[in-house]
Amino acid sequence: MFHQLLTPIGNSLLPSFLVAALPILVVLVLLGWARRPAWQASLAGLIVGLLVAIFGWQYPVGLAIDTVVAGAVFALWPIMWIVVAAILLYNIAQRSGRFTAFRMWMIDNLPNDRRIVLVVVGFSFGALLEGISGFGTPVAITSSLLILLGFPTLEALTFTLIFDTAPVAFGALGVPVTVLAAVTHLPADSLAQMIGRQLPFFAFLLPFYVIAVYAGIRNMLRIWPVLLVAGGSFAVTQFVVANYINYSLTDVLSSLISLIATVAFLKVWKPVVDPKFAVNIDRIGEVRGKISGAQGWYPWIIVSVVVIVWTIAKVFTIGDIKVPWPGLDKAVFITLYHTPYAAVWDFQPLATGTAILVAAIITAFLVRLSVREFGAAIVDTWVQTRIAILTVATIVGLAYLMNYSGLTYTLGLGVASVGAFFPLVSAFLGWIAVFLSGSDTSGNALFGNLQVVAANQLNLNPILMAATNSSGGVMGKMISPQNISTGVATTDLKGKEGVVFAKTFKHSLILTIVLGIIVWLQQNYLQWMIPH
Repeated sequence: MFHQLLTPIGNSLLPSFLVAALPILVVLVLLGWARRPAWQASLAGLIVGLLVAIFGWQYPVGLAIDTVVAGAVFALWPIMWIVVAAILLYNIAQRSGRFTAFRMWMIDNLPNDRRIVLVVVGFSFGALLEGISGFGTPVAITSSLLILLGFPTLEALTFTLIFDTAPVAFGALGVPVTVLAAVTHLPADSLAQMIGRQLPFFAFLLPFYVIAVYAGIRNMLRIWPVLLVAGGSFAVTQFVVANYINYSLTDVLSSLISLIATVAFLKVWKPVVDPKFAVNIDRIGEVRGKISGAQGWYPWIIVSVVVIVWTIAKVFTIGDIKVPWPGLDKAVFITLYHTPYAAVWDFQPLATGTAILVAAIITAFLVRLSVREFGAAIVDTWVQTRIAILTVATIVGLAYLMNYSGLTYTLGLGVASVGAFFPLVSAFLGWIAVFLSGSDTSGNALFGNLQVVAANQLNLNPILMAATNSSGGVMGKMISPQNISTGVATTDLKGKEGVVFAKTFKHSLILTIVLGIIVWLQQNYLQWMIPH
């Protein structure tokens, strides 16, 4: 059994911490400074991670390769299976004309104002997709819709990535919270309640923040009523559902309430016409065929119903097989926890991705898509996602390597050494975890328990710190190579993920710092906000 080393570099925490951070720094520099494609940055980070783990942390070569393979397999199933199925649904909507019909519905029912379109599509509708599938697909689909509505590609991707922070912690029907509870052995309901007392602040502010960045503060203030309705309805529903109803339905209900409330409000309130923000489409000359605009909702209504029923009926548990990973399961001893490290791949043939595939097939049948066109949609999906699949497999392989070799525990120990200031930096642990893994679910599996250990060592509230790992992780989602790579899959920015990363990085930092301040206040002055 391999015993993890915590301070192998000079038997000191500081140099060990700096060396352990090298793989992350390599990915950050290549993406943000060198503007390299995400798959290249992730591959370089993995190579550096292997060298550091093997030669610095004395991780056996065979075990290192086995660990990376285990991470890559987890990346393929269930993560990329969800992504591929969701992109297939998007392509079916495209080839059947329902995506164009959805655009027509937006044009006919929303004011001719890009600021409002950005909020309704990027925020409210994007959150619905996040609640159903997660794992980057909301960015790909929502940005494609915005591009069809006349937004430049880089703008569409940047703002949908920022908007995607609000719903991520409860994405894919609350899977991140379920995983966080499993790894920390804390009550899932209490964790969901705590997250539901952090993220609503951001959900409320995000429409104001994004439109201020997009259009300027003055132009944001000119449409403040609709921003208040969109953000306020989402935030209130998110708080109520997470705290008093069922955290699995938090995103779905919050986004639906936000969509309905915002569209209804726009029936009675209209912004002052501003030619600068007119949608870049010849609205009068829009070609109208036999498909009504309302039919554009078919794919999204079908997938919402199927996934909700799938989850409530627990169809995903049928055929569930837990596979102890050969050569890795309990082959590593976690020094910090004094326990063997399990490595179990939970293979669910009827996972959420399968539910989305069923929804795609139902949609294809209802819209009478031909077998030939269905096959073409499959080919489109492969072409769009193959680079994303490589990127995700590589970055999750790196996350697994850092976790099992002990690099992440060295990083966590270093961050925990800040003592009383830990609440301020706790959010950055979640931020790093999701940046690496691309998923709040994986980020919680990576650092969730580490937050609890640090909290217990420092006499901080473990519920608060564990929840902060998830809330902080959502801020790292917008710069994750996995998320960006999936997001660009349906656009002309494939291979230019570094450009997108550079546009979102500062916003990611700003929002994480704000969260850190909120957490510090909750730990020291607002303890009444923490569930018992």
